[in-house]
Amino acid sequence: MDRFRPLALLTAAALTLPGLAALSSAARAADAELARNGGFESGLDGWTCTAGTTVNSPVHSGGSALQATPAGSDNARCAQTVTVKPDSQYTLSGYVRGSYVYLGADGTGTTDVSTWTQSAPTWQQLTTTFRTGPATTRVTLYTHGWYGTGAYNADDISLVGPGVDTGQPPAAPTGLKAGTVTSSSVALSWSPVPGATSYAVYRDGTKVQTATGTSATIGGLSPSTAYSFQVAAVNDAGESAKSATVTATTTARPGGGGTDLPAHALVGYLHASFANGSGYTRMADVPDSWDVIDLAFGEPTSVTSGDIRFNRCPATECPNVESDADFKAAIKAKQAAGKKVLISIGGQNGQVQLTTTAARDAFVTSVSKIIDEYGLDGLDIDFEGHSLSLNADDTDFKNPKTPVIVNLISAVKTLKAKYGDDFVLTMAPETFFVQLGYQYYGTGQWGGQDPRAGAYLPVIHALRDDLTLLHVQDYNSGPIMGLDNQYHSMGGADFHIAMTDMLLTGFPVAGNANNVFPPLRPDQVAIGMPASTNAGNGHVPPSEVTKTLDCLTKKTNCGSYATHATWPALRGLMTWSINWDRYGGWEFQRTFDGYFG
Repeated sequence: MDRFRPLALLTAAALTLPGLAALSSAARAADAELARNGGFESGLDGWTCTAGTTVNSPVHSGGSALQATPAGSDNARCAQTVTVKPDSQYTLSGYVRGSYVYLGADGTGTTDVSTWTQSAPTWQQLTTTFRTGPATTRVTLYTHGWYGTGAYNADDISLVGPGVDTGQPPAAPTGLKAGTVTSSSVALSWSPVPGATSYAVYRDGTKVQTATGTSATIGGLSPSTAYSFQVAAVNDAGESAKSATVTATTTARPGGGGTDLPAHALVGYLHASFANGSGYTRMADVPDSWDVIDLAFGEPTSVTSGDIRFNRCPATECPNVESDADFKAAIKAKQAAGKKVLISIGGQNGQVQLTTTAARDAFVTSVSKIIDEYGLDGLDIDFEGHSLSLNADDTDFKNPKTPVIVNLISAVKTLKAKYGDDFVLTMAPETFFVQLGYQYYGTGQWGGQDPRAGAYLPVIHALRDDLTLLHVQDYNSGPIMGLDNQYHSMGGADFHIAMTDMLLTGFPVAGNANNVFPPLRPDQVAIGMPASTNAGNGHVPPSEVTKTLDCLTKKTNCGSYATHATWPALRGLMTWSINWDRYGGWEFQRTFDGYFG
């Protein structure tokens, strides 16, 4: 069937050659350029792409161009919607490189058009024209490639035709006030402005966020620091004058919760209860670089019992395993050197569902027994699989109703109260359970999506004041949409940058502007990565780890994703696992030490 595709496309191209519907010179005199960021000089601003980025070479003009790579069933479409006049003539053009590259317009109200090139080893201009329908006010421009034919480039996309009078910018907002203030964030709200389509939020004179509603939470702030805020209203005509200024001072950093960790910490999991191809590593042999050591794993006697047991690796599986006495002595030695040793509950095979209050209480009792027996510093929650799922009526992460979530929150708060401020609490969810909540949350409101998606959000939010570290597993993950509304995939720095930026900026859950997950403090966040290619999908080489840290802590060495701020206080890195890093010659540890000293 594909053998006939080039002939059909050639026929379509012949119908859209330049000059067949050219505008008169008199008409062109009143024309305007309507495409936004057609040269991609501002990254992908204005464009929505299924698989695209900007590159510095090759370019047709300026310093940037689009590069997009079709893969699988995705043709790497990039599109933007523009405002047009009804019953008017427009010319669409652009320069492209690659094989089977298309340029077109949808929603014209008459006949949608496209033009293409089968092969363009150097820059080639594509041009087509269309007339809008009598009621058409919006048209979508697009470019895309063809399945499996490799990357294509596009630059200088242009739509020329009658401009649209968008009127006047809206009035300046009033009623700006500060709400909840934490050590790292300030919640703002203001009165709606007629005619506004969005709002620009300014911190100390710099635009830091765009809001579609009349509230926003500004995160990534320093404790005990005064900030000033203003808001401007925005519509198609531009931005209003700024509102009156509101000032707010963040609170002091909460005490306890392992705040005696170093400014930048290295976290790793130690295979303490099982053996695999990485080999067994004794506690005493863990290098001093590791600041938090998570014992993997405490597992339940049954999925719903809540009864957790920690069984050390037997000598039949781990011939070099140390005695219980030596293991406990090594833990004390690590703690004397300032390290934290935690019991990690769950893992791939350790599903835990606290479906009842009895299971909740058994969880508290059994976890306490493990902590007390080995003299541990706290708890790491590594629930995976179906351990956390949402009921159909759970569409607000701030008020969860599902028993397994409510009981887990209650159990952890009980443990925190029992052991006090020095209790270290960490979590290691997968991206599916956290960042995917930006796309959908729960099952009722979002049309039957997987009930596990975003299921960690209510737990993280309820325990954020007790949480020492969140280190999301940025591996074994499918593509996740970032705050730039682009999908990001494992394998490079951009994925880690986009996923971490979401945690530090905050994000609307399921795109609902009134249901915003507030940002975490940067000292609460570490980035989870596999130690080696043996340890899991998504391993990146040391150079990509460095790019990630440079972009997030210094805003240098960034790729296509534009972060919302700079976070020099980012806590550090987590890896699966210490054993796999030893197996790989301590590459991950050396990368961390080389960067942070």
